[in-house]
Amino acid sequence: MFQHEVKLRVRYADTDQMGFVYYGNYAAFYEVARVESFRNLGFSYKNLESNGIGMPVLHMQSSYHAPARYDDLLKIIIKIPEMPRARIRYEYEIYNEEAQLLNTGETTLAFINMSNGRPVKMPENLKALISTYFKN
Repeated sequence: MFQHEVKLRVRYADTDQMGFVYYGNYAAFYEVARVESFRNLGFSYKNLESNGIGMPVLHMQSSYHAPARYDDLLKIIIKIPEMPRARIRYEYEIYNEEAQLLNTGETTLAFINMSNGRPVKMPENLKALISTYFKN
């Protein structure tokens, strides 16, 4: 299983009138974690797209356990629980500085050819980087 941790400070613009992080912003937090986890592997989304491969979200689920607030430093733990093929599933846990679980979520993305929208297998260079986390 692949796992990475990202820290993210809640901006004022992330909050709603009640002072809580607006629920829709958790999708953006998940995206930050995905991009940074790939960057940590030595692979970038930008490189993926420059090679004509996109990763649209097929499914997203999010559960809210406690509110995040302005200026909280969040710890986002992102996991890839199984070896990806043409789809990649991520799991997320978001904690505040007091180690309180605030949010859990899951997304499934597909690898697609951006010119025709058809599914493709995970690129070989990404597969080589990530497969080391899934050896039995």
